[in-house]
Amino acid sequence: MNNLRNSVRLIGYLGSNPELKEFEKGGKVARINIATNESYTNQKGEKVVDTTWHTCVAWGKSADYAAKYFTKGSEVAIEGRLTQRQYTDKEGAKKYITEIVVNEMMVCGKKAPTE
Repeated sequence: MNNLRNSVRLIGYLGSNPELKEFEKGGKVARINIATNESYTNQKGEKVVDTTWHTCVAWGKSADYAAKYFTKGSEVAIEGRLTQRQYTDKEGAKKYITEIVVNEMMVCGKKAPTE
């Protein structure tokens, strides 16, 4: 059951190409934005689609994989863990960020549907 603690799995579409950042000592991180959609029919019989955006970060070889194979609009699957961090901005206000740190990922092969 320990593997179920703080585990996140998503299948969604990339809103942009990954942003790859390389550090002076050789480390790499890729920031990935994934959209997931839920649809339902409201009381008027209209189809409603709710989109949720998720910020994911991949480190090391996973960052290289994302930079090489992930492109805007592609359907991807990720598995990772939820993290929160905070920082103080230039105006002195505390900011909180929730991200998914990626353990595994893959391209599912579909492109985002066009409307």
